[in-house]
Amino acid sequence: MTPLVGGIEAGGTKFVCAVGTGPGDLRARCRIETSGPERTFAEVIAFFAERRRRHGELAGVGIASFGPLDLDPRSPTWGFITSTPKPGWAHVDFAGRIERALGVPVGIDTDVNGAGLGEWEHGAARGVDDFIYLTVGTGIGGGGMSGGRLLHGLVHPEMGHVRIPHDRAADPFAGSCPFHGDCLEGLASGPAIAARWGHPAEELAADHPAWPLEARYLALALANYVCTLSPRRIVLGGGVMNQPALLTMVRREVLELLAGYVRAPALLEDVQGYIVAPTLGSQSGLFGAFALAHRALRAGGAPPERATDAT
Repeated sequence: MTPLVGGIEAGGTKFVCAVGTGPGDLRARCRIETSGPERTFAEVIAFFAERRRRHGELAGVGIASFGPLDLDPRSPTWGFITSTPKPGWAHVDFAGRIERALGVPVGIDTDVNGAGLGEWEHGAARGVDDFIYLTVGTGIGGGGMSGGRLLHGLVHPEMGHVRIPHDRAADPFAGSCPFHGDCLEGLASGPAIAARWGHPAEELAADHPAWPLEARYLALALANYVCTLSPRRIVLGGGVMNQPALLTMVRREVLELLAGYVRAPALLEDVQGYIVAPTLGSQSGLFGAFALAHRALRAGGAPPERATDAT
């Protein structure tokens, strides 16, 4: 029998919390506005405490969170949010707070690795052990798998902050990233679109010049990922990708940029099946959080020794 777990999809504007076992068994769900850590954690813990009374004990909790995060299991600050620009959230012990409050094993990873894991178990990346999940929305982030293992290394992937060609004559916009200016996120995220054109992406018409430029920037990044990571599939999610024509434009641009050099039939003969939308839609991260909880249980729980919260 699959154990009952909690899932937290933690974003800069909202936390989505749920209890269940997977996509076919979602017993309760709530949205919590992201405020300061103390208030947000109090609301999260209160939600799970109430669900315990109604549905029984939780076996574990999974967290798919905004970051950056410390995910090194040998680190005394494993499970901490680290250098985030989100006010009040830098150096906050996320995993430890939840584990201590609920007394259950906790699994944590980035929101994009979580979403990728959700799509791998239940959605667009099923059956593929080497893939990328990229979200294009308030920020741009990437995660995924290599050889069936979530991507980690020196830190977790920061695919949204790669540097891509920026023709300032064609696009004089300086970029919106507070760290790098015109990295991928600074040029192609939702806030970048709004700052450049004076309107949010959802208000721009399908024939607006924003979309060819957006497709070009995303394709430049994807072409680099194809050449460096060699993924067998790319899943593109996030609110900006809700523009119906954008996915088709990105596919076309990627093929043009690669210019036939990567001679893979999956790419050349079926680009519609190679660069795809998430099957789980906006729930990829939540069901990925459930999967992180189940992984923590199989691993015997989270690392036992961690530093005290710096807040």
